[in-house]
Amino acid sequence: MSSRLRPPREADFSSPLRDDRVTARVGLWLGIAFLVAFLTGVFSHYGQDTPGWFTYPTGPVSLYRITQGIHVLAGTAAVPLLLVKLWSVYPKLFARLPWPPSRAGLVNGLERASVAVLVSSAIFQLVTGLQNMTHWYPWGFSFRSGHYAVAWVAIGSILVHVAVKLPIIRDALVLPIDAATPMPVAERDINARVADPALSRRALLRTTWAAAGLAVLATAGQSVSWLRDVSIFGVRSGDGPQGVPVNRSSVEAGVTKTALDPGWRLTLVNGSVKRQLTRAELEAMPQHTRSLPIACVEGWSAGATWTGVLMADLAALVDAPADSELFISSLDLNGTFGTSTLPPQFTANSNTLLALKVNGETLDIEHGYPCRVIAPARPGVLQTKWVTSLEVVA
Repeated sequence: MSSRLRPPREADFSSPLRDDRVTARVGLWLGIAFLVAFLTGVFSHYGQDTPGWFTYPTGPVSLYRITQGIHVLAGTAAVPLLLVKLWSVYPKLFARLPWPPSRAGLVNGLERASVAVLVSSAIFQLVTGLQNMTHWYPWGFSFRSGHYAVAWVAIGSILVHVAVKLPIIRDALVLPIDAATPMPVAERDINARVADPALSRRALLRTTWAAAGLAVLATAGQSVSWLRDVSIFGVRSGDGPQGVPVNRSSVEAGVTKTALDPGWRLTLVNGSVKRQLTRAELEAMPQHTRSLPIACVEGWSAGATWTGVLMADLAALVDAPADSELFISSLDLNGTFGTSTLPPQFTANSNTLLALKVNGETLDIEHGYPCRVIAPARPGVLQTKWVTSLEVVA
């Protein structure tokens, strides 16, 4: 068979840049990025689907803004790191398995299978995460549940991979990055014909760190307001009605008529005790102003000043304790988050409001007029807009 027609072999890739020292160093930072994204992602998931053993914290008020911003930035930094790491180990894809089959070959085959799971789950997480940032969902499954499930697969695969490769990783990290690579005699002639690369291993690593840094800088503006002018890939610029961005519009929610209906009433329910309030009656109650950020799972966030009624005061109107759990319903009947549950620690918190104003102005319909929930440290999807009822959970 002509050498031009045969499949490539590992020995055909002779670039000294494809070296365990490069792979280990890039892999180390890639692993850190994935670990940070995993931990902050689990925290975000628990903020929306809180298990019974976990009490979600109410402070600091910017907690979710910080953790979710870090989550998205860690995932963004992982993209160039993953590309470089895959490039560095690409030749190993063409390494031949021992033939006839042996125990060593079986172990090698199983290792390749585990690497396939690792690579596919990592790519899935990064691709779906980036698509979520842009609100593009070209699939039929729930992004949140799918992303959460595969996160466990990815982090488990990383731990297995590190355990298997630990001796190689340890040795590679100890060796100087630009030291010459000892070559077996059989390979010296092949490598002797390869020109010195224009880029050293150290320069390749520096380029990789720079690429990761630029990727972060290009998206960080949606979380860090003073970087918005340079973050060309920041999905949310901070623009929006009353200076606050909007994810879901009143048109999408189908509330353009019901939210502006003069007959709207807020219904408060505690067992057999029921009360209805007009917006004017809400405005007549003691008003409180709080500076609270609103932060969404896509990584964007914005600070604002909100004015409204304390949730604890509303609970008191139907003879409910200040630390009651509240089931909140919205006029939005089409969305996934048309309802939400406010845990007791948030109801009792003095920073949790049923907001009537934002930045000193009456809530725009896009921000939830006639009233919306605003609470500290919570995911944006749970800051329910167009609220129509609050019911005490028995």
